[in-house]
Amino acid sequence: MSEVKAGFARDWIEFSDPDSPEEIYKCDLTWLTSNWTCIYGDGCKGVFKDRPNDGCCTEGAMYSDAADEERTLRAAEFLTPDMWQFYSDARPKKPGGKLRITDTDEDDERKTRTVDGACIFLNRKGYEADGFTGSFGCVLHHLAEKRDMHFVDTKPDVCWQLPLRRSYETREVGEREYSIIVIGEYERLGWGDGGEDFDWYCTSNTEAHVGKQPVYLSNKAELEKLMGETAYAILAEHCERRMAGIRDAQARSLPLFVIQHPATVSASK
Repeated sequence: MSEVKAGFARDWIEFSDPDSPEEIYKCDLTWLTSNWTCIYGDGCKGVFKDRPNDGCCTEGAMYSDAADEERTLRAAEFLTPDMWQFYSDARPKKPGGKLRITDTDEDDERKTRTVDGACIFLNRKGYEADGFTGSFGCVLHHLAEKRDMHFVDTKPDVCWQLPLRRSYETREVGEREYSIIVIGEYERLGWGDGGEDFDWYCTSNTEAHVGKQPVYLSNKAELEKLMGETAYAILAEHCERRMAGIRDAQARSLPLFVIQHPATVSASK
């Protein structure tokens, strides 16, 4: 099993946002009906081979805006020493001050701090201490589970959105201008030049295309957060018809006239 090459053909669907006619959703059905699933802790090799247990958390998370940083800070205030390996590192320098969870990168962009080579919110595999739960991985993910929440409300935007990607385009039709909201795969190319430095990446890797549900179902909460419930319901209808067509063609041994994600196809062989 291996990572499939970028640039393969994809099926897309477009539809108007029922809540905003001047906006059009452009959605990658090839990705959304694939069998990708997160395999962190169950085969994920990490984006850097010298840190296989970090997943995609090595370099910390860039905040999308001030509201994203503030929401992450509010979530972090619920963390306790028995949950968070780096609880002490995050304590304010002065009484009543803010938790020290934020740093800046070389471009002065704000992001989560890194401690000992990875994100401050990443509990390291193998760490043990009195009262510590022993659970490795993102402590903000653990917090959501403990509080019976979804991690879209506790993790930075980029963390809960991955490997979905929402981007924007503009389309001119005559004298009218439409905003195109693209919902697709956060493939390696989406990271720009930095993506080429990853030693391993999951979205187009066959090892990660072993989910029991297609992405549009397993990532329903994230998609609803990105699109709204009304637009997601329309997308789900398109995905369901596509999945039904695939099942029907396979049952009758007919050729498929849809484009499946090559990593899903390879993983199923």
